[in-house]
This record gives sequence, structure tokens and C-alpha cells, in this order.
Amino acid sequence: MKTLSPALQAHLDEGTTTLAWCWRITRADGVAFGFTDHDRTLAFDGTDFEPESGLTASEVRSGSDLWVDAQDAEGVLTSDRISETDILDGRWDNAEVEVWRVNWAESSQRALMRRGAIGQIRRGRLAFVAEVRSLAHVLGQTVGRTFQATCDAVLGDARCGVDLDDPAFKGAGAVIDLLRDRAFTASGLSGFTSGWFTFGTIEWSSGANAGRRAEVLGHDVTDGIAILALLEAPVRPIAEGDAFTIRAGCDKRIETCGTKFANTANFRGFPHIPGQDAVLRYATKDGGHEGSVL
Repeated sequence: MKTLSPALQAHLDEGTTTLAWCWRITRADGVAFGFTDHDRTLAFDGTDFEPESGLTASEVRSGSDLWVDAQDAEGVLTSDRISETDILDGRWDNAEVEVWRVNWAESSQRALMRRGAIGQIRRGRLAFVAEVRSLAHVLGQTVGRTFQATCDAVLGDARCGVDLDDPAFKGAGAVIDLLRDRAFTASGLSGFTSGWFTFGTIEWSSGANAGRRAEVLGHDVTDGIAILALLEAPVRPIAEGDAFTIRAGCDKRIETCGTKFANTANFRGFPHIPGQDAVLRYATKDGGHEGSVL
């Protein structure tokens, strides 16, 4: 149950109200935005809540069980603050959200209705609808390790321990020629063998995608020229001359951990667990049933 300030409660008791929705959204990069469905700018707590965003709110759906409560916020893609490119680029994914109910005639009279995060974003030709999920969505996230043959650490993190800034695992290059929207030839990587950067990451240092990171799907070498393919095409097109920094990748197998990174001691998988071949094995007259290692 929410406790309202005496002033806001008195305003609600009048019967005729001047209420508006306000959203404060803080992206993962730390940039905070304020939006309102009112027709003029509202300000409180150091944030300006601007009406130009074109955001409108649906009803709040909530329940007493553990289902994730939600509310939809709809807006136009022509807004200068929320662009289709930024949505596709993932800048708004899982952004923190505060939803306020505010007396627009006196913004000091307000109540925090909920906290949550941006969930699914559905895009149309002219508008988008962003789902505002309650904090209950955290309860649905997987916590803990997975019992699997491959490593569950992220290459280069504290559990892995590999230094990806080591020149042996890091390279710098530039786009020579664009082959497809997500594949291109690159210079500066002649000292690395084919496949070295497969499943790695590339970070753009110039061009339209500067500052953004992408996953590398494939790395081949033909006549000393590197050919790179990205997992997904960038939202902004790649151009000749775009510079980047690329880091080695790992397929999470213990063989790769040992031969490529000399890091078997930090391998975070369980390579000796029985696989599907053991599950599907059936009795034969050829032996193999004496309890020895398969």
C-alpha cells in the first residue's frame, strides 16, 4: 500500500484532478531522460520531463502473485530523444525506469508508482511500444552456474583471468572493402591466423559505429588479407576506412582453453560429464560394460 503526502491526498479528495504520468529512464550508459504525457515540461528532482517525447501510458497491470507486473509506454519514432536507431542499437535495453503520478499544477505533489526496467520493445512503421516491467522480472532470471561440458565464464572476466589486452589476443585494423552488410575485408591483422578472432568482439574506434561493440562470427585469412563476419549487421552501416580494435574469441572448449590461452587451470566447465552418447548407449556383445572410462 502506498502512502501519499497530505497535499497530494487532499488534491485527490477534491474530485477534480490535474494528474499526469512521468517517466524517468536511466540507460545502462548512465544517461537519464525524463518524459511525460502532459502537454508542457514538468521538472522535479533535477530532471526535466519533456512532452515532446510523444509518450502515452496504458493501464497498469498488477496482481498479488509472482507474475511480472507491466505497463506499456507508447511513443513516436520521430522523437529526437528516442530514435529507431537507438532502439535497434540496444541503448534502451533493460534501462531502469521510475513511473510517477504527478499533479502537473504543483509538481511537489507526486507519488512514485513503481520501479522497473524496459522490457520488450515492439516497433512499427511510425511508433514503438515499450514494456515497463516491474522488479519481479528479476525473479525469472537464471542465477548460479550451469553444469555443462563447456566453460560458462566470459572470456577475459575475473573468473577466466585471460588478459585480452595482451598483444597476442588483441589487434587493430581498418575496413578495406565491404563484402556484405556484416562482412568485410580488413587490414592490420596479417599477424593472426585464421579463426583467431572467431567468437571474439570488435569495438569500432571511428566511423558511424564508433564506440559500439559487436560479436565476431567468423575470421578467415585469404592471401594475407583478413575477412571478418559479424554475428549481426550493425544498425549504422560500415564504411571503408572504419577503424576498430578486435579481441580474440573462445569456443568454450577445454582444448581451446589449453592450446590457445594456456588457461586450463581456470577452465569453468565440466568436460568429463557424460554426453548424449552415454545416454543413448545400448548393450552390445563387443564389451565396454566393465565400468571403465568411456
